[in-house]
Amino acid sequence: MLELKHITKVFPGIVALDDVSVDFKLGEIHALMGENGAGKSTLVKIITGIHQPDLGEIYIDGKPVKIRNFHDAIRHEINTVSQEIQVIPQATVAENIALDKITDFRVNGLINWKKVNRKAEEFLHMVGLNLKPTEKISGLTAAQKQLIQIAKALSSNARYILLDEPTSSLTKHETDNLIKIIRRLKNEGVAIIFVSHKIDEVMELCDKVTVLRDGYFIGTRNTAELARQDIVKMMIGREESDRHLGFLDIQDENVLDVRNLTSYGKFNDFNLCLKKGEILGLYGLVGSGRTEFARIIVGADRMDDGEVHINGQKADINSLKDSLNKYRMGYVTENRKEEGLILTDSVARNITITVWQRIINRLRKIKTREDNKIIQYMIEKIKIKTPFPTTKTNNLSGGNQQKVSISKWLAADCDILIIDEPTVGVDVGAREYIHELIWNLAKREAKSIILISSDMPEIIKLARRILVFRNYRIAGEVDDLNSVERSYQEVSTKIGALLA
Repeated sequence: MLELKHITKVFPGIVALDDVSVDFKLGEIHALMGENGAGKSTLVKIITGIHQPDLGEIYIDGKPVKIRNFHDAIRHEINTVSQEIQVIPQATVAENIALDKITDFRVNGLINWKKVNRKAEEFLHMVGLNLKPTEKISGLTAAQKQLIQIAKALSSNARYILLDEPTSSLTKHETDNLIKIIRRLKNEGVAIIFVSHKIDEVMELCDKVTVLRDGYFIGTRNTAELARQDIVKMMIGREESDRHLGFLDIQDENVLDVRNLTSYGKFNDFNLCLKKGEILGLYGLVGSGRTEFARIIVGADRMDDGEVHINGQKADINSLKDSLNKYRMGYVTENRKEEGLILTDSVARNITITVWQRIINRLRKIKTREDNKIIQYMIEKIKIKTPFPTTKTNNLSGGNQQKVSISKWLAADCDILIIDEPTVGVDVGAREYIHELIWNLAKREAKSIILISSDMPEIIKLARRILVFRNYRIAGEVDDLNSVERSYQEVSTKIGALLA
């Protein structure tokens, strides 16, 4: 058993954990849940030696231990798979899997690379990846990188494995495979600490749930005793709202027309339109072409043929800069860690990076007063929880990082917003807030929004027209959502039929 007793951790301006006690038993899958900023990641980092507790003790099998760094954690048979993709891009798949145990393959002072590659193949097979161990990491997808991190943790033969949002980048097939692996590890006596915001996933998979809120321990319950709303109430102190948001005042004019878009090997004569004040949903499984389409529209990737018209005029978009500065179109990427944010820079700089051209003086210097006004306004408007505007963005919780990623495009006052997977890796409270924010942008400010999501409840709640993507094509359209309130079951059945 791994026991944490009376753990307290304080950072400048915030108490991250306050007298938290919890235990994790071998042969159990134990979920750790809470809103972003509740203290989950801090607790994980204490277990793995990245942070040291200010107060409290850690016990393994009844004996007190000091975990001063990650190597100590490995020595105590603890390993983790971070939500953030942490790989060495220029290294091979095998090198990344063996990274924290490379000395185990040393013979007479030299690394036996054949043995490293053979061992890597074993764990690649275990996580369902058909890759060569000698392949470079840099060319792989986010989902493949995530599975390689999981393979790395499995290769350490740990008794305690912490999985932080492990399915956030995975397809349904990959998620199903991972769940099989987790259940097998449980049967082999491994303790799985499963950090997730996906309540349905937790209820299906986990034996126990521990909830933190604002750094405090709220409780540990057997999952079999809980309904979804019980977990939500423990997390946010109230029940989740699933009310119908109403109808939008969608105007007849097209603000965005995509005509005969062609990208060799992907799209062929693809057409789409977006109306003023509309939330248009693009739904489909990971890899169906939704994100690739968005990246072409905003100039991040190349179009081989076709035209984009904005407000009736043919657009010339060759970069994100063109998209923003010429046409007031913004793109909230699904990959906030690598593309959406400069994590090592401050919250303030990330918020106003899109408006610097507007607020420079004749000496090409940023007008400090105007800059600070925008920063403070966005922090208050989006309710970003940060000790200071100067706090580095990588010190914020995932949900607050997502708010920063959205806020920079709101600061730019875009007329068209493409928002890709807005609530991946955020808690139920932040999720509700982001949903209201997106809705109000269309309802109150007449912004036009393309919402990309693989979360069916999210797309049905927000979109008033849904295009279903499959294999880089539009398989069909659900277009009657802004006239009469439809039940979730009715709409989801229509979407399912289009995907079949």
